[in-house]
Amino acid sequence: MIRPTIFVVALGLQTAAAQTTTPTASPVQPAPSASTPAAVKPGITLEKFEARRERAFMRADTDGNGKVSLAEWTAFQTERKAKGDPAKSFARMDANKDGVVDKSELDAFLAKRFARLDKNSDGTLGADERPGHKTAPNQEQ
Repeated sequence: MIRPTIFVVALGLQTAAAQTTTPTASPVQPAPSASTPAAVKPGITLEKFEARRERAFMRADTDGNGKVSLAEWTAFQTERKAKGDPAKSFARMDANKDGVVDKSELDAFLAKRFARLDKNSDGTLGADERPGHKTAPNQEQ
């Protein structure tokens, strides 16, 4: 016959062991908010689009005056082996037709271009909306 004291002690140890080996519930994860990285939409924003294009464009400013002339633009496009007529692309950017493109003209041009590329108007350019992407429509750079 089993003594009641030994049985109670054994049962107590078994209960304690079960409590220490039982997995604890995982902490509740908060729902993603607008400030968490998971909520950030993939793609390129207008600000990032302008910054990238501006850096590239200003490499053409060989005299460092903050403006790009048609001669600077043509030399830059030739060096890059860019397709198309540099004079035509320059004319589209030179809104006031003064023979140079400054930052304000470039920003205005890029904002219009971004709006044309952003087909779904979500404020970002997805991979399929970016020029050069295999699923993007063929557009002139």
